[in-house]
Amino acid sequence: MNRHPDIAEAVAGELRLLDPAVRVSRSRAAELLDPDFVEVGSSGRRWTYQEMLAELPEMDGAAEDGPRHEASEVTGVLLAPGLVHLTYETVLDGRRSRRSSLWRRPAGSAADAPLRMYYHQGTPAPEGLA
Repeated sequence: MNRHPDIAEAVAGELRLLDPAVRVSRSRAAELLDPDFVEVGSSGRRWTYQEMLAELPEMDGAAEDGPRHEASEVTGVLLAPGLVHLTYETVLDGRRSRRSSLWRRPAGSAADAPLRMYYHQGTPAPEGLA
């Protein structure tokens, strides 16, 4: 498959954020999140950049020896130069969620600056739901 480099970069960043070694490290997670980051979690809670960095190490999927997020059906669309929309599903400890995120290159940055997650949303997806 011939993927745009920005889509490949966003997918790689998304998968890194699911890695327990990144989730427990505020500094590693901060490298991947945009300072204007916002998330609407599968619980319905709204998270800011600071809140996410503070609590991510304690969230599900952060323990090396605990349950992990298993991602599938990851697809990406280039919306504009430096702006990627990803959709995929995860399963964590038997709970399935549909996920959507926006990755962007920070405004005013160089064309080769890394993409960062700007927005993320998780929605519970009960078993049997297409």
